[in-house]
Amino acid sequence: MGRRTGRTGGSPCFRGHMVIAPAAGRQRMIVTLALCAGVAALTLVSLGIGPVALSPTTILHALFGGGGDVQRIIVLEIRLPRAILAIVIGGILGLSGAALQGLVRNPLASPSLFGAPQAAAFGAVLLIALGWADIHSFALPVAAILAAFTSVFVLLVIAGRDTSLLILILAGLAISALAGAATSLTMNLSSNPFAALEIAFWLLGSLEDRSFRHVALALPFIAAGAATLMSQRHAFRTLSLGEEAALSLGVNVGRLRLWTILGVALGIGGAVAVSGAIGFIGLVAPHLMRPLIGYDPSRLLVPSALTGAVLLLAADIAVRVIPSTSDIKVGVLTALIGVPFFLYLIVRERRALGGGVA
Repeated sequence: MGRRTGRTGGSPCFRGHMVIAPAAGRQRMIVTLALCAGVAALTLVSLGIGPVALSPTTILHALFGGGGDVQRIIVLEIRLPRAILAIVIGGILGLSGAALQGLVRNPLASPSLFGAPQAAAFGAVLLIALGWADIHSFALPVAAILAAFTSVFVLLVIAGRDTSLLILILAGLAISALAGAATSLTMNLSSNPFAALEIAFWLLGSLEDRSFRHVALALPFIAAGAATLMSQRHAFRTLSLGEEAALSLGVNVGRLRLWTILGVALGIGGAVAVSGAIGFIGLVAPHLMRPLIGYDPSRLLVPSALTGAVLLLAADIAVRVIPSTSDIKVGVLTALIGVPFFLYLIVRERRALGGGVA
């Protein structure tokens, strides 16, 4: 299993890793358990952070029906939906990033670089501007999903089967720019100035003032997207051999692409519909896990999802504790962290391209 058996193509960082032995089973289990513990601990912190600080004991009492009425309202109706959304949205972003990187065999692939969140945001913004978001609640995620699906599908068509890093980035930037321009045009043409202001703040990405209505709105689509991507995990492993080898082993690459696009669109569309655009978590999470888990795409999916949940929970906690005169949007914080990380990856890829196989 540690022997190189075929050329994988794609990024130099992905070549030769098809059959590189992944981390030992015990290490993977330890990492996964540590991530689960991190999610639980950060959830407890998230439930306790705010204008009214709550102790872990008070939180646990409120969760199980004890404590005072005020504490139960704060925990169950204000902070718990926010924490749940941070977990599931961060999870689907990390999972989608790992799946897309496995699909195109390129470490720079992510939902945000493919334009999926920006396109989903345009679909949702269009409905908000038209005033349909509150009347037809499920119209918002459906519009976001259709727009996300279209963006990823168009990018894969433009990039082609054996895409290069340059073409992938340029196509993603073009789709992101087009979606951003369409969103700006929608705001400019909106006859309601309050709707335009709401759209502007919503596009920054936030989990503030979310309720269980938002959880119920997003969770079915996120769960369906996650299940779709997880169902293709073994095909991702085979695809790391290269398309020709995968075809010879019975993997329908075209169908794999379609299912991956559908899974990403469902998950990202559902997430963006309630949180706005939150970028770069899908790019960062898989990279944090590869040194610990290994390069097998099938084994990277769940740890990447858990890492995404940890990152978004931590970011949402940070925006509440950073001193500021107004609330910092979580999408702004993730971009401030993600952009330097992305630039670092580009520099590393350039060195790999110049020096051969990384």
